[in-house]
Amino acid sequence: MKNYNNKNNKDGLSYKKSGVDIDKANEAIALFQNKVKSTFDSNVISDLSSYAGLYKLDVKKFENPVLVSTTDGVGTKVLIAKELDNFSTIGQDLVAMNVNDVICCGADPLFFLDYIACGKLNPLTIKVIVESIAEACKLAGISLIGGETAEMPDVYKRDDIDLAGFCVGIVNEKEIILKENINEGDLIVGIKSSGPHSNGYSLIRKIIKDENLSFDKSYNLDADNLSLGELLLKPTRIYTRLIKELKKSLKIKGIAHITGGGFYENIRRIIPKNYDAEISKGAWEIPLIFKLFQDKGNIKEVEMFRVFNMGIGLVVIIDNSDIKKLKKVFQKFNEEVYIIGKIVKGECKVVIKD
Repeated sequence: MKNYNNKNNKDGLSYKKSGVDIDKANEAIALFQNKVKSTFDSNVISDLSSYAGLYKLDVKKFENPVLVSTTDGVGTKVLIAKELDNFSTIGQDLVAMNVNDVICCGADPLFFLDYIACGKLNPLTIKVIVESIAEACKLAGISLIGGETAEMPDVYKRDDIDLAGFCVGIVNEKEIILKENINEGDLIVGIKSSGPHSNGYSLIRKIIKDENLSFDKSYNLDADNLSLGELLLKPTRIYTRLIKELKKSLKIKGIAHITGGGFYENIRRIIPKNYDAEISKGAWEIPLIFKLFQDKGNIKEVEMFRVFNMGIGLVVIIDNSDIKKLKKVFQKFNEEVYIIGKIVKGECKVVIKD
């Protein structure tokens, strides 16, 4: 019989020798578990030792409850976080990219799970990321009920890291936001972003490389004189509390999360086929960071609005008779009101005008 013993491993192989350190994974969990548990509400009936997150669903206030789920990641923004060795904000990006999609259906997010993959597990880095996720869940008013950290040498390089997230929400069937309720004359309201959020970073990174831009340099892009790196790591805004309050005061006819696809793809998907969304680009001030990339990359305006949020992270469509109610809610949240367009007869297009 053939002898399979490896002379170079006289003490025997182990998982650790193959590149996966179980002790490091356990250390990471110990570092962040209290922060995760701080997001639990009374509906969470499991802990981090369970094989799955258990969430008790209270459906008393729902006549016909519908579950809503999303999954998304941070994208290549994580490469900038890695280059700057700053992972303190991308956890919020991960949560925001998911919960902001859930609210577009009219749902209230309930709970969140994360998945973190890496080449070599660094407990302190995982701690920073998970704590950022937990804080973002608190901001969104949801529970972080579970997750997974996978150390996968050879699939990822030693210092590679990637994130994915999963969110579940709930909505009463009659309160699902449907495009069929949108009519001619409805107003399109823009809610400002904090910057590029988590989209367009592959293009951003190419411009930075090609034009030799510096992450450490300030290009006079904002009032606080932040460096380019600091501006690019500003986390995606979470809009759940604002939208939840808005739903109490008026009927929202449409919500678009301005992510990949920019204005054209994201707004078009929420309007009926016989209407256009007419956007007035002068209705808000486009942040200078977008103008920097447009100039340095020699990017056409139509491409800018197709890739980036251009300073508007969320779009809400309402009846024009509800504008006073909307302004009252926005004032409560210290949120500026941008009436960026209106619904007109058309062919399901997004038309951006001067």
